[in-house]
Amino acid sequence: MSTPKLFQPIKVGNAKLQHRVVLAPLTRYRATRKEHVPIVPLVGTYYSQRSRRPGSLVITEATFIKPEAGGYDNAPGIWNHDQIKAWKQVTDEVHANGSYIFVQLWALGRAAKREILAEDEYDVVSASSVPLEERNGVPRPLTVAEIKQYVQWYAQAARNAVEAGFDGVEVHSANGYLPDQFLQDVTNHRTDEYGGSIENRSRFPLEIIDAVVKAIGQERTALRISPFNKFQNMGMANPVPQFTHFVKSLVAAYPNWLTFILSTLDNGVETESSDFLRDIWAPRPLIVCGGFDAERLLQGRRQQAT
Repeated sequence: MSTPKLFQPIKVGNAKLQHRVVLAPLTRYRATRKEHVPIVPLVGTYYSQRSRRPGSLVITEATFIKPEAGGYDNAPGIWNHDQIKAWKQVTDEVHANGSYIFVQLWALGRAAKREILAEDEYDVVSASSVPLEERNGVPRPLTVAEIKQYVQWYAQAARNAVEAGFDGVEVHSANGYLPDQFLQDVTNHRTDEYGGSIENRSRFPLEIIDAVVKAIGQERTALRISPFNKFQNMGMANPVPQFTHFVKSLVAAYPNWLTFILSTLDNGVETESSDFLRDIWAPRPLIVCGGFDAERLLQGRRQQAT
């Protein structure tokens, strides 16, 4: 009997994986409350346990690029020396297993908790003044200068990640967080160069990817998107044209891989087809996330997910 494709080796950027099952980012809240330093050895043990089979790939929990981009307590960051030092202990443990680890870079935008940001006199920001929840108030639209600053924060976070020993980064542009708030018209009502058209809505996340690739190289750069996800009041009426343009634009930059989250499942069946993403991105590495169990993982169509 031949080995299922799921358990066959694959090279992704510089990583020589021995199988195609990847640990997805899972928020753990195992960092200090205000300093956002990963708690070691606890965090190192967690990722070591999940990378013990040599040639595995793990992606960390979402990690703030700067305090201004945060808004949750106890989530990790990667903007200062103490955080980098703690993460280095984590990456060393994963590498000791002969495995690989990427960090997911995070900016909350309108999903931030206003009361937490207010402790440091930071605003809740977004692409436009479209609130997530009434109790959280109306976010302030980022100025063009602030958008450019965020792009540089992502690039610096990527450099910090390499210093901390990470094999690369995954830019979190899914689930209604800041880059996704620019991509989708439900949250982006801008009329400047960052809104009003498919091309303009794509500009901010594309600038992030370009800056990260220039900072650490395309083989260390990955991206996550969620065209059909309704989480945090997202969900364009028809996301296909927007994400078709966006992913076609990414092909030129060629990140290490693209992760996309499947559309809402109904009795285990996708309610929207993601085949357009597969067609555009092929033959580049593609990671699919959402609604899998052992049986679904071994189905023929799903074996082609990476």
